Amino acid sequence: MSIMYDSAPDAYAYPLLIKQLLNRAKVASADQEIVYADKQRFRYADFFVRIAKLANVLAGLNLEAGDVVAVMDWDSHRYLESYFAVPMSQYILQTVNIRLSPEKVLYTINHAKPKVLMLNSEFAPLVKDYQFDNSSIEHIIWLDDNGVTADSVFDASQTRLVGEYEALLDAAKDSFKFPDFDENTIATTFYTSGTTGDPKGVFFSHRQLVLHTMAEAASLGMLPDKQGVSYGDVYMPMTPMFHVHAWGFPYTATMIGLKQVYPGRYVPERLLDLIVSEQVTITHCVPTILQMLLEAAGARDTQFAGLKMIIGGSRLTEGLATTALAQGIEIYTGYGMSETAPLISLSAFSIDEPKKTADEDISRRCMTGAPVLMVEAQVWGEDSTQARVGESNTGELVLRAPWLTQSYFKNPDKGAELWQNGYMHTQDIAYITEDGVIKITDRLKDVIKSGGEWISSLEIETILSLHPAVADVSVIGVRDKEWGERPLALVVLKPTHQDTTAEDIIEVAEQAVSRGIIPKYGIPSQFEFVDTLPKTSVGKHDKKVMREMYGDSAPKPQ
Repeated sequence: MSIMYDSAPDAYAYPLLIKQLLNRAKVASADQEIVYADKQRFRYADFFVRIAKLANVLAGLNLEAGDVVAVMDWDSHRYLESYFAVPMSQYILQTVNIRLSPEKVLYTINHAKPKVLMLNSEFAPLVKDYQFDNSSIEHIIWLDDNGVTADSVFDASQTRLVGEYEALLDAAKDSFKFPDFDENTIATTFYTSGTTGDPKGVFFSHRQLVLHTMAEAASLGMLPDKQGVSYGDVYMPMTPMFHVHAWGFPYTATMIGLKQVYPGRYVPERLLDLIVSEQVTITHCVPTILQMLLEAAGARDTQFAGLKMIIGGSRLTEGLATTALAQGIEIYTGYGMSETAPLISLSAFSIDEPKKTADEDISRRCMTGAPVLMVEAQVWGEDSTQARVGESNTGELVLRAPWLTQSYFKNPDKGAELWQNGYMHTQDIAYITEDGVIKITDRLKDVIKSGGEWISSLEIETILSLHPAVADVSVIGVRDKEWGERPLALVVLKPTHQDTTAEDIIEVAEQAVSRGIIPKYGIPSQFEFVDTLPKTSVGKHDKKVMREMYGDSAPKPQ
């Protein structure tokens, strides 16, 4: 029998709403800075006023609770303000992935049905041709950094234009009382950038995002100084704000009260300039962005002086990690998905752990990491039972955490596939070590089946990345009459190693075979040297496109 106690008549129930993330910063960080590239610089105190002003602008548009407000913008102070003002006003924030194809962008807008569109002028040509007669959009708020006016793009009769963002804020009242409401109210939605079918919408409640923010801050706060986060850090995202809330870091950085720098469009030279000039100390990105940043830094002979960088989205290879560490980047791995908000695990570091060799340290930084606080991670075998720990016990990684999307937006059938037997199914093949570290070995759809044996494409990519000539590499399965499938390696060479041959790189794989790291049949049968590898809209290797390009669009053998 449970025992319930009566609360005091005036006790505050404290719903877990996004507005609560601002409480500490309002008191302790009022003078801290928020910077937008080389265009804007203001204090947190100004930021809180701007959030109130944006809420007042939206309140004047005759919206109802639960209406969707979509944003199409680069990483900016405006985006950060919308992260708070929109859901705190009981609307749903849709962060539109502007790197999808135009058809897919419009699909996500048609599917989410926003009432308001906050539109950067750079994306106006796409929206100009949109069929507004059939559109849910009733109001367009104009965002611009380049002196482009809405009148120069839209016909003067376009009555949906509300006005320019800064002008609207200037005219709005500077206070707004954000109400309390149910913490399970949907706060945000965005669409996955999957390589098959239409994008699927995920959604997150206020409660989920508050818990994710607290777990992210606490998990990072327990890491040693060289990897963790502290009040003196300067944060800049290098993962787009339209993609999984920029991995939740803008919420976390704001709750803590860090100085924040928003770079706009990702141009490597600009990112490098801001890292140096604003003394950025912590960031996150996918391997593609890291490679571009390293190239820009190499051209200037710039070192990064211990910049903390979390890599996710795609596998961090040992070769890339070694290069980053050599240039002064304190690099490690985070893991998650669009459906997980996204943080699930981080590389595990400890102040008093035994000294590791250089190879052990690199390997640890490239592993998927240990689950962060409140995450339950299991590996399931084919019979949906939990596998034992250890490298020989691989299976599908399944998850529980209080911030995982509960379904797909307006798509319950796909949501049921995502959640089976009470766990979220990641479609990632993994094992868990005896000390609780997760190791992703492949995606279910990317595993190569050769002569009845499974080959991990990620494992082979890791080995090949160690060759000093390899700038980027992806391994896919292609059809083979004798073996069903054989691995094909697609390799991008560094500019200084253009005379490297397949035989040179095979030597690295053969050394791994001799050491028992990979089986002999894991050595790729074919190599293709390419200038670049196809990427998804968020910078991941697009293996579906690669398989289509190299004649392997047929179903995999069973």
